Amino acid sequence: MNKISVFGERISTEEELRSFIGYPGDLVNRKVIFHLDVHCRNFIAQSPFLLLATADHSGLCDVSPRGDVPGFVFVLDEKHLVIPERPGNRRVDSMRNILSNPQVGLLFLIPGLGETLRINGKACLVKDEKLLKQMEVNGRSPLVGIGVEVEECFVHCAKAILRSKLWEPETWPDKKRLPSAAKMLADHAKMPGTTVDEIAEILRESYSNRL
Repeated sequence: MNKISVFGERISTEEELRSFIGYPGDLVNRKVIFHLDVHCRNFIAQSPFLLLATADHSGLCDVSPRGDVPGFVFVLDEKHLVIPERPGNRRVDSMRNILSNPQVGLLFLIPGLGETLRINGKACLVKDEKLLKQMEVNGRSPLVGIGVEVEECFVHCAKAILRSKLWEPETWPDKKRLPSAAKMLADHAKMPGTTVDEIAEILRESYSNRL
């Protein structure tokens, strides 16, 4: 059985896609710029969170979150920025991908703002101590940074945020109904002798002491 058949009829050409979706208007076509102007810099300075999209040499994709205090991404000039690599789970999916395929996409968010900032470019892994020292937090410099050479950037409209009501607390689900990360990890990892409560404690300790 062809696995893709579960999707039914598919669109296979851009011409067919355009027959359904249409074409962007003049504003959308003209909004892309190729450097970090004062508006982009201001957006980045107020953003505490971004999503980093990468792909390996074969095209296998990954999207990974990055977050810290607003302005944690260091802008060097109108064409270059650096994302500090804070302590994580050491999978280094994004960085391994960058080593084989430098093309990346960034999506910056600001809490309460519907519009997002999209940046596409080429990335590299930075180990320059003097540069990384400028991104020091609590006396600790990042061991590595992700440098990005900006190729294009543009504002993305607020429709997805508005539809999802992402920033409206009254629409958020009750915390008791939220998925349990500890339970998910226990079921997925299937580590013999390790309980959900023990995994929950591992997470708690990590979140408390290893940010």
